[in-house]
This record gives sequence, structure tokens and C-alpha cells, in this order.
Amino acid sequence: MDNTALARKSLDRRFALLREADFAMPPRGWLRAIREALGMTVRQLASRMGAAPSRITALEKAEVTGSTTLKSLRAAAEAMDCTLVYALVPTSSLEDMVKERARLRAEEELRRVHHTMTLENQALTRDDLADERQRLIDNMLAGSLRGLWDDA
Repeated sequence: MDNTALARKSLDRRFALLREADFAMPPRGWLRAIREALGMTVRQLASRMGAAPSRITALEKAEVTGSTTLKSLRAAAEAMDCTLVYALVPTSSLEDMVKERARLRAEEELRRVHHTMTLENQALTRDDLADERQRLIDNMLAGSLRGLWDDA
């Protein structure tokens, strides 16, 4: 197993728990939800951050609209004795994503080849197509995965 496959396997294990968790942002944002749950006012958070209260209000609104920065979120989190957690969580396992992409690329390639062979009266049987599809997938997965993500 190469390093890329090992890294995929390791990340998949870590992501499994995250995929099951509900991280839906509260309607008014995490910053405001946590600040209010702590009983902290806008003015108090602003003081802890060394910012103007209007900055906190703007930051809370920006979080909800998705226009804030990680740096700003981290600063606010630290001022509330929290840790900012940032993650990209794949919707399925990385292994499944790679295999599915290889399958799609193999299908594209087979479609072109099979069409040409049919025009030349050399069409492959269903079993031959399945064998060739699997061979193509295996070859793609055995080599560098970079080519999988090129646009066809």
C-alpha cells in the first residue's frame, strides 16, 4: 500500500466520526450562540478582543453570511476560551470517492473505444466490457491518482 493509500485510509478513519456528527450552525451563528450561552455581552467580548463593539456585531453577521475569515473566528474563539475547529469533511469515504472517480473515468474511456469498435464491426461482448472496465479501474488505482481528476 503506497503512502497516498495509507493517508486516505487514515483520514477516512478520522472522518467517519465527523460525518456522523451534526455541525449545523445555529441560525444566528456559533459566535453569538456561544457568547450568549456564556452570558457575555457584545461589549464584554469586544473588550476581551481589544476591538470596538461594532466589530463584534459585524463579525457575528459575517459569520452567518460566510464572509468572515478564519483569523477573525480564531480571535473571537480565543477571547471566549474556545478553540476554532476547521475541517473539510468528505460526504463519503475518500477511498469510495477515488474508486467512483476511477469507475467514471473508465466508463468514459470505454464508451469512446466501444463506439469506435462498434463502427468497425468489432463490438465487445458485455463480459469483455466488464473485464476491460475492471482492468482500466485497477490500472488507474494502481498508479498516480492525479490523472483521475483531470477533466476529460
